[in-house]
Amino acid sequence: MVKIRLTKLGKRNDHFYRVIAIDESKKNGGEALEVLGFWHPKTSDKKIDKAGIERWVAKGAQVSPAVTKLI
Repeated sequence: MVKIRLTKLGKRNDHFYRVIAIDESKKNGGEALEVLGFWHPKTSDKKIDKAGIERWVAKGAQVSPAVTKLI
């Protein structure tokens, strides 16, 4: 099953997150099927492809609670 979730990137004490579509059996560092946006909590920058998320949900993907809060 495909999940839409966050993956953490960046350096120590300055993390940022990507919103990705990924197979749920993959670990956090696994290869994403598609990158759907990013979120940088320190600067409050975020860009999320809502049409892309809707496209994956129509195919049966589940959205994580953290991504739901960002949307």
